[in-house]
Amino acid sequence: MRAAAVFAVVFLPAVLASCIHPGDPAMPPPPAWRLVVLGIAQDGGVPHMGCDKGPCAAVRRGERRAEKVACLGLTDGERAYVFDATPDFPAQVLAMESDENGSETVPTLSGVFLTHAHIGHYTGLVHLGKEVLGARGVPVYATPRMTQFLSTNAPWSALVVNGNVEFRDNADVDLGGVRVTAFQVPHRNEYADTVGYLIEGPRAKAVFIPDIDRWEPWERDIRALVSSVDHAFLDATFFSGDELPGRDMSKVPHPLVPDTMTRLDGLGAKVWFIHLNHTNPLLDDPSPAERRGFHVAREGDVFDL
Repeated sequence: MRAAAVFAVVFLPAVLASCIHPGDPAMPPPPAWRLVVLGIAQDGGVPHMGCDKGPCAAVRRGERRAEKVACLGLTDGERAYVFDATPDFPAQVLAMESDENGSETVPTLSGVFLTHAHIGHYTGLVHLGKEVLGARGVPVYATPRMTQFLSTNAPWSALVVNGNVEFRDNADVDLGGVRVTAFQVPHRNEYADTVGYLIEGPRAKAVFIPDIDRWEPWERDIRALVSSVDHAFLDATFFSGDELPGRDMSKVPHPLVPDTMTRLDGLGAKVWFIHLNHTNPLLDDPSPAERRGFHVAREGDVFDL
């Protein structure tokens, strides 16, 4: 469902709990786990550095809001997790830790799930270090290769040395009501590997694949995967192959949105496009996707799990 504000999701479970009176024979319902869209843009966000046209220019003119880098939040009202530590990490954590009126509180993060080692997906971890939060043992769920990369390269290794983070395997994580499972996807793995996530709640399932090279070389059937879940947040970096004039698009492979829609024809109601490059026309006009039954994710969207 699409929510008017992100903040209400954190406190709704507490409101529901207050309606259960002592002595009621009914057991309390399972925790009201929710997924929250905290950003939809490719690694550089919108406005994108060096971009002086389209939505980038509109933001600078004050005609549209900026777009944060693609990120999902997960909460049961007491715990808050984020999927990827983006360059917008502080604002995205704060959004998960604010009340229904948007009042700021001291962020207390329950954990971070990382997909891969490109700048829009892990660099926000620096804010957990001594220069900013000075966190103590925040769980960071990653693959062994990603953990090795971060543990052996500065400045990320300082987070380990100083005890700011505690790396944990992301293969199969039980959060107590929600199970998160990582799966490998083909992508440009210069430093580590790349994963997507299956997120299984008490009421619904979701899949998060913000980056993948193409659907073709992947051993999994994307249509079968989307069919098996309720919400699919999928890579929509580019709409067409001519969005980067002068650049070889084969060097930055992503599935084009029209190809994804063709492959998933009839399943559009489950699909929410995310990780849009600043050149993607769907940022300002989602109608080409919506006419075929698909959705473009927006910051603040909330989904029951």
